[in-house]
Amino acid sequence: QVRLVESGGGLVQAGGSLRLSCAASGSIFKVNAMGWYRQAPGKQRELVAGITSGGSTNYADFVKGRFTISRDSAKNTVYLQMNNLKPEDTAVYYCNADGAIIGDWGLINVFSSWGLGTQVTVSS
Repeated sequence: QVRLVESGGGLVQAGGSLRLSCAASGSIFKVNAMGWYRQAPGKQRELVAGITSGGSTNYADFVKGRFTISRDSAKNTVYLQMNNLKPEDTAVYYCNADGAIIGDWGLINVFSSWGLGTQVTVSS
């Protein structure tokens, strides 16, 4: 199957920056959309930003102007540059990707996978 591994989380003061990375690996035929979600304690997981294989992006209103999503399709990697971080950005950030994999007997199957998450903590 497809494995997603996030990195780049940590502790930062309000107003600071972090850059998250997420690399997909496995028998990948094609990665379509990739995205970042987050989940704060006691809250539901919510979309932060997404990017298509063609490079089109969308952002949640609460990060517009502060976060930038990008991808390196050759490396099946997606990034999230987070600037001007606020305490309310504190959450576990998860990477998601969907696309197609090469399965048994060379058959192409669809996939949608999640990473295990990386903690982002913003202190006031």
